[in-house]
Amino acid sequence: MLTSQADVRDLVAAALGGDQGAWRDIVDRYSPIVWAACRAFRLADPDAADVAQTVFLRLVEHLPAIHEPAALPGWIRTTARRECLRAIEDRNRQALSRFDDLATTQLPPDPRSVDEALLAGERNAALRDAFATLSTECQDLLALLMRDKPLPYKQISAMLDRPIGSIGPTRLRCLNALRSAPVLAPWAPTAACAEGHTP
Repeated sequence: MLTSQADVRDLVAAALGGDQGAWRDIVDRYSPIVWAACRAFRLADPDAADVAQTVFLRLVEHLPAIHEPAALPGWIRTTARRECLRAIEDRNRQALSRFDDLATTQLPPDPRSVDEALLAGERNAALRDAFATLSTECQDLLALLMRDKPLPYKQISAMLDRPIGSIGPTRLRCLNALRSAPVLAPWAPTAACAEGHTP
């Protein structure tokens, strides 16, 4: 296996020139980085395989822009983390979609319950729209914090490559940004309701 930066530079140049063997060498050499990220995010094997495929497809697209061989492992590691987070978000979105489908296909016959279910669906849609307006940093952090099985801050710190002490304050800032999203304004409690008064 090649080890020096000069060898990596030659390998990248050969891959850019269409050498399939060079591409295979790149995939063989850097796959462990991708799989390590997938394990850190606890992805199932099928999801991890999808992430690996996507990472190397992205590499095909971006390899001409990577001029320094030393940057390649970091680029692959960062891209793998982003794709892992995207896979988690997709899985969460699919779960929400299945929940929404279940809620709309099994509406109870009571008209008040139907109204409540419709309002809940609208509120959930507004919440998803508000989530989409958050920064990538906030989306990544909140996606990890909202998993079915919450992860400890120590693991989230390692996954996002950020100090553990910054997670709590960042979480609070992100939740405040989510609450203040204009799309959620109609769902915010009024001052009277917040104090326990009825209109």
